[in-house]
Order: sequence, then structure tokens, then C-alpha cells
Amino acid sequence: MSEANAKLNAFPVFMRVEGEAVAIVGGGEEALAKARLLGQSSAVLRIITRAAEAELLNFIAATGAVHIDAAYDAAHLEGATLVFAASGEEALDRRVAADAHRLGIPVNAVDRPELCDFFTPALVNRAPVAIAIGTEGAGPVLAQILRSRIDRMLSPSLGALATLAASFRGAAERLPKGNGRRRFWSDFFAGAPARAVEAGELSQAHDAALDLLVSSAPAAGHIALVGAGPGAEDLLTLRAHRLLMEADVVVYDALVPEAIVAMGRRDAERLPVGKRKGCHSKSQTEINALLVELGHAGKRVVRLKSGDPLVFGRAGEEMAALRDAGIAYEVVPGVTAAFAAAADFELPLTLRGVSSSMVFTTGHDLKGNSLPDWAKLAISGATVAVYMGRSVAAEVAGRLIEAGLSPDTAVAVVENASLGNRRRFHGTLADLPSLEARADLTGPVMTIIGDAVAGANFERSEPLAAHRHEGVASTAAEGVEQ
Repeated sequence: MSEANAKLNAFPVFMRVEGEAVAIVGGGEEALAKARLLGQSSAVLRIITRAAEAELLNFIAATGAVHIDAAYDAAHLEGATLVFAASGEEALDRRVAADAHRLGIPVNAVDRPELCDFFTPALVNRAPVAIAIGTEGAGPVLAQILRSRIDRMLSPSLGALATLAASFRGAAERLPKGNGRRRFWSDFFAGAPARAVEAGELSQAHDAALDLLVSSAPAAGHIALVGAGPGAEDLLTLRAHRLLMEADVVVYDALVPEAIVAMGRRDAERLPVGKRKGCHSKSQTEINALLVELGHAGKRVVRLKSGDPLVFGRAGEEMAALRDAGIAYEVVPGVTAAFAAAADFELPLTLRGVSSSMVFTTGHDLKGNSLPDWAKLAISGATVAVYMGRSVAAEVAGRLIEAGLSPDTAVAVVENASLGNRRRFHGTLADLPSLEARADLTGPVMTIIGDAVAGANFERSEPLAAHRHEGVASTAAEGVEQ
């Protein structure tokens, strides 16, 4: 039989258990697991055991579950809606299952599928929203893996949003059938009400839903300035992933990998606006105007920026443009490249007794006639993370040595931080100018300088000194003598 025609042997349903008794027979780990699962519902738990373990007794005390402290008897099942045989003893579980069948009560026997009338699913709980994953008992571990993945995808506020939606169901029924009603619910679950619930502003969410009811205008646009991280897909935050799945348009920079862009909705419009050294597909002014235009058109937009949007991502200019245009926006942090590079090197960015501060900068900050203020911090022991510094490596090294930083200060360099094709180099400040001659380094390069770098793991890195370019290295050395 093909996968498309495969038949379920167990059909998933949701049973009403509010105020109903659910009996669990057993006093050990199996019974506790079922009690915790059922404890997420409004059922009245009836736990039948004379030998309850300490954790189960604590659960009973904390939840108010009914504890029948007696040897099992079929009479204990009477009036129950569901029965769980979880004693861990085959003979007792079989007896419980037989009694439940005789009384006409559906029964589940833990790890004994041949005795089960139903299977308990792995549950993603966003009450009143619930997602149940079942494998008909064939793969409980698989069900738990799937539950974990789905749990990460769903906002923790989904239940509160669903509860609010229920309160508007009657009012929404008065909207015209078809597009009008569909648009209301679409804007409700992906627009201003959902964003307000996510922020914990329930009264604001209620007001936003009322506005949707009385307004015939298209929903207002929303721009999310999202940090795509240093490149690895699994370093994207859960919130960033959810927003990508909801976006109508994804506007992304050149350094954002295609694999991350592809994590968005399949039918979302994708607009590259990349700016790389010597190649600007759009100016920042044009990008600002594009975001404003999309916002006015009512689009849900994810503006993907490499790393963190607030670290050398020019997010300030985009936020100012959106504020001036009256368009709602939010900022979703990402893993900035300095953190990813440090992780690749197992490098402590701060180290007790060595370095207690950090500087994020670009190599171009050192191109002026005067040294920036942070140069003093570098000399006093701060760890310095230099973004986009390969083409000015000699100038960075020379100016820092001129300012008084020792040429023997440890340096770590990472190309393509966090990615499988990353390359790592280690050396000293005197070795740093050799980067400029490295035509083979085509990916983004992060340089970390400071005494704390000496604590990194250099086992899988190459020495910078092996590629030293004597011409530019001497420039750095001359800075010492001055």
C-alpha cells in the first residue's frame, strides 16, 4: 500500500474529561508519567495503589488527586471515563484491563499494546489548543522527538490567543461569510491581536481585535527586523523561525544563507537587498523606502539581517524610517558573529582576572586620523571583536600596536563562523596583517584580539604566522618602534 493510501489502525479523537474521573492503577514511575500527562487536563484523577512511591505521593499532594490507598479492586474503576493500567505487573495490568472491558470503560495498559483500547499521545499543550502525536504504540521515542520539534515551533502565547479568539467567535459570525470572515481570522491570528498577546498585552489585544471587527480597511503592515545569526540554520531563534513561517515577504541581506531564507513560508515573496563590499544591490535609503512601502501595503515582512540586527546591521536607520512612517515593527535578536566565532574557538570572551570587558567594532573605525576611544580599552585588557576587518588587517594591527598594545597579544580569526566550511586561524597581533594577502578567504571574517584569546582551543586551527606577508607585517612592527 502506498503512503498516500496508508490506513490508521487507531483514529485520533479528543475526549471530554472536564470533571470526569480518570482511574490510574499503579504506584511507580509508569503511574506517575500517566498522572503527569492527565494532570494537564481538568479530569479528576483517581490513583489506586497501596504502594505509592514518594514522587507520586508528592504529585497527589500538589494536585489534589484522589488517592485510594488500598489493594486494587474492580469496584475502584466504577464511574471512570478512562482507565490506565500502570502497575508494571503484567498479571495486575491484565486484570485491570479485563475489569475495564467488562465495565465498558476504555483502557490503556502501559507497554502492553495488545490490551489497549486507545494509545496515549505525546502532547503539545497550549490549552485550549492541543496537538497530539501518536504512533499506535510503535515508536514512543519518535513521538517524543516530534513533540519536541512542534513545541519549539509554537508560540507559548498560542493558548491565550486561542482563548481570546473563542470570545470573539460570536461577533465574527456576524461578519459576511467568505472573504470578509476569513480575512478577520487571518488578521486576528497573524496580525496586531496576535502580536499584542505575544507581548503579554491582553487588553491591547482585545482592542486590536475590536478594531478588526469594525474596520473594512486592510490590515496594517508589520516589519520584523530579525537576526539571522552567523549562518547556521539551527542557531536561528524560535521566534525568528515563527515569524518566517508567517511572513508575506522576506527581505534579506547577501550574507544570509539561502537555507535560512528557505525556512520561510513557501509562498512568501523573497527580495534580496544584499550589501557586500563593492557590491550594493540596493542603497540603505532604497531599503528603508522598500520596507515602508511594504508596510503601507499591509504586508507582514521579515527583514533578515546577518548576525544580530542591532550590531552593525544599520537597524537604527530602518527603525527610524518605520517610526516616521507610522509602521509597526519589532526587533528579534540573533546570534552575532563574534559569539559564533568565540564558540568555534571555545574562546572565553571574558576571563576572570584577565579581561572583564568587550569591544565590538569594525576595522574601518581605525581608518581616521585619531584613534577611537575603545583603543584605550583594548590596551587595558578588553577583548576586541573586529567585524569586516580582513581588508584593513594591517591598519588594525599597526594602529593598535602604535597605541601601545603588545604585538604578542593573542589573535583568533574565523572565516564563515558557525558553518561547516569554517576556517580558524590563530596567532598574534604582529601576524594579523597577513590576512590582507589571503585571496582564498572569500567568506565573512571575524577577528578577536586580546589576552583572553590565549585561553582558546587552537587544536583545529591554522597558524597565521604560516601565511605572514612580510611587507605588511613590517608595517605593524614599525608601529612598535614609534
